[in-house]
Amino acid sequence: MALHRIGEKWVVLLATGCYAGYVPVAPGTFGTLVAVPLCYLLSMLGLFEGMLFIVVFAGFSVWIAGKAEKIFNKKDSGLIVIDEMAGLLVTLFLIPWSTKSVVAGFLLFRLMDIFKPFPIKRLESRLPGGWGVVGDDLLAGVYANIVLRFAIRFF
Repeated sequence: MALHRIGEKWVVLLATGCYAGYVPVAPGTFGTLVAVPLCYLLSMLGLFEGMLFIVVFAGFSVWIAGKAEKIFNKKDSGLIVIDEMAGLLVTLFLIPWSTKSVVAGFLLFRLMDIFKPFPIKRLESRLPGGWGVVGDDLLAGVYANIVLRFAIRFF
């Protein structure tokens, strides 16, 4: 029983982005901020290593989010922010690292995550468990990455 409780505490710690998900206002925004150091590490990796890092992190996020939903007894609880972390990794993947690109990527990702352009909302509601929690944020990250690439190229 004690080991089970320790496991739950780790799931909560990771799912909430080291408890950023408990911030009473805009927990998703604070959870996204937690990912910035991970994005910096990602920026130092090559194409293959970066893709592998994102795939492993996304898979881990799906698993953790699914476990956290059961602990919190709520579908896509606002406390879970590991999905925002995964989304920001996708947003900033292979984007040249600078203060401007990180701020722009952060803002674009938050806009995509909040407004959920088609078909992002559909993913969230149709995919089961952790897949639904994380899938919409990964797609929001793809959208934000594409828009950020255009912005960098043309502005």
